[in-house]
Amino acid sequence: MKTKKILLTILAGFYSFLLVSQTADNKFALDINLINNEYKGDYGNGLWDFSTAVYPGGGLNLSMYLSPSFNIGLEGSYGNYGYYLSEINRFSVRKFDADLHLDYKFNNGYILSKEAKFYPFLTLGAGLAAYNNNFRPEAERYPARVTDGLDLIIPLGAGLKYQISDRFAMQYKYVYNFTNRDLRDENRGASNPIYQSVDGNDRFGKHVLSFVFTLGKTADKDKDGVPDKRDLCLETPQSVQVDANGCPVDSDKDGVPDYLDKSPNTPAGVKVDQEGRPLDSDKDGVPDYLDKSPNTPAGVKVDSEGRPIDTDKDGVPDYLDKCDKTPAGIKVDANGCPVDSDKDGVPDYLDKSPDTPAGVKVDAEGRPIDTDKDGVADYLDKCPDQFGVAKNKGCPEVKEETKKVFTKALQGIQFEAGKDVIKKTSYPILDMIADIMKLNPAYSLEINGHSDSQGDDNKNLELSQKRADAVKLYLVGKGVNENRMTSKGYGETMPVADNSTAAGRAKNRRVEFKVVF
Repeated sequence: MKTKKILLTILAGFYSFLLVSQTADNKFALDINLINNEYKGDYGNGLWDFSTAVYPGGGLNLSMYLSPSFNIGLEGSYGNYGYYLSEINRFSVRKFDADLHLDYKFNNGYILSKEAKFYPFLTLGAGLAAYNNNFRPEAERYPARVTDGLDLIIPLGAGLKYQISDRFAMQYKYVYNFTNRDLRDENRGASNPIYQSVDGNDRFGKHVLSFVFTLGKTADKDKDGVPDKRDLCLETPQSVQVDANGCPVDSDKDGVPDYLDKSPNTPAGVKVDQEGRPLDSDKDGVPDYLDKSPNTPAGVKVDSEGRPIDTDKDGVPDYLDKCDKTPAGIKVDANGCPVDSDKDGVPDYLDKSPDTPAGVKVDAEGRPIDTDKDGVADYLDKCPDQFGVAKNKGCPEVKEETKKVFTKALQGIQFEAGKDVIKKTSYPILDMIADIMKLNPAYSLEINGHSDSQGDDNKNLELSQKRADAVKLYLVGKGVNENRMTSKGYGETMPVADNSTAAGRAKNRRVEFKVVF
C-alpha cells in the first residue's frame, strides 16, 4: 500500500512536470507515438490500403519550440514493416528509423490565431532507416537476397493537432518517406519471376497518432494557476480567485474585483466607487441607483428610497418644514406651514373668515375682532366699544330726542333775507346740534342747503351753498371738528313743497342735517 502511494506521488509529479503548453517559455515537448507502417515498392502500393495487413509500431518525438511558426523535432520509431498479397507474395521486416525534422505550424498569428486549439501543420526532415531482414519468412527461402543496412530517408508529411489544454494535446500526422534503395523487399527486378518489377526505390509511409506532453513548468508569475502567456493580469495578489484570463474575479462586473469589492453583488450597470460600493452622491446611505432624491443636503434624514423624511406627509421634507406636524390633507406653503390666505395668523383650515383684510386683528378662529359683539367687526365699526347696528356701521341707533333736534332744526334755522347771515334766533338750535356732535364723536354730519324757485337759479344755488357753509362754520366755532362735517348747496333742485305758494316756498328754503357714520 505504501509502495503504491509512493508510485502515485511520483507519477503525479511527473505528470505535472510534463503537462505544460509548449511556448517560448516552455520550449520542449515529448510525443508518445502509435504508428502503422505502410509499404510502396516492387510488391505493390500499400499506402492507405489497410487490406494488405497492418504493421504496427511505436516511437518517441522530442520537439523544441523555435518560433510561433516553427518547431524542430528529433523522432525515432520502431516496428514491423512489409507487404502481404499471399503466402508467396509477401515480406516482413523490422524497421527502426530516426530523423530530424522541421514543423511549420499554422497557428502562428498569420494564418490562424496563436490561441487556436485546432490547427494543421506541415513537416519535412532527413534521417536514417535500419532494417532487420532476419525476421522475414523469405530469408530462409532466398538467403542470398537478404540484405541489412541503413537507408537515407526524407520524411515529408502533414498533420492536425488539437490542443486539449495548456498542458496536453493530441495529434495525427501522415509521413511519406523517400529512400535511396531498392533492396529491402528483396526485389532484384525482373530476374525473379515471383516479384513484380516497379521502377524506383522502396518507400514507406506512417500513420502516426501522438499524445503530446510539454516538458517544463508553466510560467506563472503571480501563482494564480493561469500561465503567464494567457494571463492578462500578471500582478494578481496571492490567494485571490481569478477567471480564465488570470484576472481577479469580478462577480458583479462593476470593474472592482471581488477581493476589493465591499459590495460584490451590485446590479449590472450601476456606477461604483473605488471599493465597489454603489455611488451615493449625497452621502445619505442610499445609493444613487435607488435614491429618489440623490441631492439631499448633508445630514438630512432620509427614508429607504433616499427621500428626506416628511413626518406630516405634506410634501415638504422635515428639514425644510417649519410646521412639521401639519394634519393630513392640509394645503401648505413652501415652508410646510398651513396656507394662511389672509395672513392673519390663522391657517385657512381653521379660519372662519379666510378673507380678512391685511392688518385686521382676529380671534382664534380667524374672525375679525368684534369688541362690542354687535356683529360689526371692529375694523368696520365706527363705535367699536358700543353695541350698534350694521346700518350705522356699528354705532347705536340715533336716539329719538336727537332725531327731534334735527327735525326742529329743519325749519328753525333762519337767515337774513337774501343773505347767508344766520339770525340770532337760530343759535339755540345750532348749539343743541353742536352738543349732540360733541357727545357722539362717531357721528358725521351732512349739512345740505336748499332754496325756493324764486329768482335766478344760479344765484339760488350759490346762496344755498353759502348758507350751508355758514352753518358749518358756526358749528366749528362751537367746537365741532370740521372734518366731521360736509356742506353742500342744492339750490332749488330738491324741493319738498310746492313753490307756487308762499307756504311751500317757505318749506323749500331750508337747511337739512343728516347724521352719517
